[in-house]
Amino acid sequence: MYEGLIITYTVTPFVGIKANWVTEISHIQEPRFFVDEQRLGPYRLWHHQHFFKEHPTGTEMTDLVHYALPFGVAGSLFAPIVKHRLAKIFSYRRKVLTDLFRVPLK
Repeated sequence: MYEGLIITYTVTPFVGIKANWVTEISHIQEPRFFVDEQRLGPYRLWHHQHFFKEHPTGTEMTDLVHYALPFGVAGSLFAPIVKHRLAKIFSYRRKVLTDLFRVPLK
């Protein structure tokens, strides 16, 4: 991974609707954190910070995500759905990492 790395995804924000999502790794400070930011995609704003800290059982990872939905007031109607879906995505990632490393994560 390096600053300036462009990552392209196809996401399904809602059933039956596919969208291209392009993010850029905008900042890296090894081994403490890195940031990915949306360049093109479903959000008006996406800024995702990944923090890493030494822990007695390995590495603790913390995410800080700032995002804004498109379409103004109309988009805000979908805020609870988006919040729930993001929680599910991060919960799934937590489970995968816990299973992979066999260490309970906080």
